[in-house]
Amino acid sequence: MTPFLKSTREGSILILTMSQPETRNALTGNTATEEFVQACEQIARDPGIRCVILTAEGPVFSSGGNVKDMKRYQTEQLPPEVIRQEYRHGIQRIPKALYNLDVPVICAINGPAIGAGLDLTTMCDIRIASEKATFAESFVKVGIVPGDGGAWLLPRAVGMSKASEMAFTGEALNAQQALDCGLVSRVVPHEALLGEALALARKIAANPGGVLRMTKRLLREGERSSLESLLELSAGYQAIAHMSPDHHEAVNAFIDKRPPQFAE
Repeated sequence: MTPFLKSTREGSILILTMSQPETRNALTGNTATEEFVQACEQIARDPGIRCVILTAEGPVFSSGGNVKDMKRYQTEQLPPEVIRQEYRHGIQRIPKALYNLDVPVICAINGPAIGAGLDLTTMCDIRIASEKATFAESFVKVGIVPGDGGAWLLPRAVGMSKASEMAFTGEALNAQQALDCGLVSRVVPHEALLGEALALARKIAANPGGVLRMTKRLLREGERSSLESLLELSAGYQAIAHMSPDHHEAVNAFIDKRPPQFAE
């Protein structure tokens, strides 16, 4: 079977490309979960990676769950507990791995992001859309609920009212509508998508890797912790940052009026 994820490296930037356009980059019925989890584990262990770009081959970003594969729930008469465990040990491992990754992740959305494909984009930090991208929280259209964490992820991206509208109707947003509600931060011409993502990734990767990871962790923790708890964590991280060689280099470069040279 063709690997689901292709990986390419540009210095401290890693590009992950979903590469099964024949299935519209479906996230189930294949090795997608295992490959996402493995990729995130490898990224977490590599301090040289400062930014990740997630994108896809073909006209569709991701169709989410493989609807044809869902037919087996009828034919095999699987009990609910078995299906529950499939989700827990299957696709639900993707948000746990990707959303909790400390390295900044840019999602470059080249086409329709449907169901779990939409939720996949919300596991990333920054979303850039091609003008051809569309977005649908469409589980209700096929008689199921968001099983991959979408009910937690989507409201944090667009607010509860817009998330509810999307989840209850299943209707799609075009790229401009996604921009208007804050689901994406920019819409670019289709042919410029990867170039725009790389330009942004280079700006991010120009900064110290350790501080980038700690900054992302603070943003993630800030979504679910109290101000007091976040301040305590921030103080601890800041103590580490102040004693880092990269901070010393940044201060010295500022005083010397020269560009900083951070460690690789």
